[in-house]
Amino acid sequence: MDSVFGLSHNASLLLYAIIAIAGLIFLIAKFKVNPFIALIVSAVFMGLISGMKLPEILKAFEAGVGSTLGFIAIVIGLGTMLGKMLAESGGAERIARTLIQIFGEKNVHWAMMVVAVICGIPVFFQVGVVLLIPLVFVIAKHTGTSLLKIGLSLVAGLAVVHSLVPPHPAAMLAVGIFGADIGKTILLSLVVALPAAAVAGPLYGSWISKRVKVEPTGELADQLTKSKNKELPKFGITLFTILLPVILMLISTVAGLTLPETSLLRYWVEFIGSPVIALLIALVFAFYSFGFARGYNKEQILHFTNDCLGPVASIVLLIGAGGGFNKILVTSGVGDAIAEFASGASLSPIFLAFAIAGLIRAAVGSATVAMTTAAGIVAPIALVTPGVSPELLVLAVGAGSIMLSHVNDSGFWLIKEFFNMSVPDTLKTWTVMETILSFSAFAMVLLLDLFI
Repeated sequence: MDSVFGLSHNASLLLYAIIAIAGLIFLIAKFKVNPFIALIVSAVFMGLISGMKLPEILKAFEAGVGSTLGFIAIVIGLGTMLGKMLAESGGAERIARTLIQIFGEKNVHWAMMVVAVICGIPVFFQVGVVLLIPLVFVIAKHTGTSLLKIGLSLVAGLAVVHSLVPPHPAAMLAVGIFGADIGKTILLSLVVALPAAAVAGPLYGSWISKRVKVEPTGELADQLTKSKNKELPKFGITLFTILLPVILMLISTVAGLTLPETSLLRYWVEFIGSPVIALLIALVFAFYSFGFARGYNKEQILHFTNDCLGPVASIVLLIGAGGGFNKILVTSGVGDAIAEFASGASLSPIFLAFAIAGLIRAAVGSATVAMTTAAGIVAPIALVTPGVSPELLVLAVGAGSIMLSHVNDSGFWLIKEFFNMSVPDTLKTWTVMETILSFSAFAMVLLLDLFI
């Protein structure tokens, strides 16, 4: 099916995408269809109405599920086990009490934002979420603060760093496409990221948490907060264990930037600092620091690691289905259609970079696809436009790639399930937070553009 109502092929594709996304929300919110099933139905529907061949639909969906879960399933599994060990040892309670003591109960959401920005620089968004989510649950429990108020502060810090700050992959790709200076980009990205995270996280989180009430599922909350250990571990060893994967990934990043590609040391350091291996090393260390050193035996540790995986099974399935839906949207050509429309617009390169990245992110759900596509379109225009900072162009596409995360984004389902929210409530909280984060970051980019 090439067109409808006399519309062009590209306009028809955009209409089909809107219908598929609206149908998905309707199935879940109105008819209470299991989100996993609804995602599969919507993906197949989108493939059919966009004219994809039947084998192509199946292949694209399976590829989307596989490529998404190939990384995220392992990260969630290892991260959840690490979170369980942190909870059982009393480590989460120790860090929570220390943060509360230093910052005070009224300011713990600000503390979580700062922790997220620091931890998020070397780690992927999903890794940061599974590493730090136990702290959100424990701090909320101990202070009586809304889970959303603390949780949105956490994910705002992680999300803005993931999209804006090199060496995250999409930001690094944009740096290469625009020919930006990496050191200058990192410096400017932090200037942009911190105020944007403050507005979208602690400030918006404080406002929306009074209007949307969230209670985590009893099973997941119990896994990540309850400890039978009466004596809490020391703060130093607890902090080192939880930050060990962050440290390993940071060392890997530095090695990648400073050592030659042929270096054997770089080869091994990058392997050890990859997210999966870094989490595995941290988990094995946690078996000692949070396990044997706390008086637990090997049978108890085995029980902990087996026990904690059940509650996250549905999260993994939903994220996989979200990845499949995303792949159908990309394969059907929705992103290319938006890129073609936007490339004809007579906007300044910085506005064009933000607009194209934002539209593609909203349509296909992938920040990486949004950034790389927008950068590829805008780079030739920027070359013939004098006085445009390549570093600000990187930040503009990064800011655009954050906006409107919704049902076609695997991150949407990750946050929905961890915070036990309905789809409408996730749209009111996570989606709005991401959009505020996007426009706040872009406002900072425009402000910097006045001086650079």
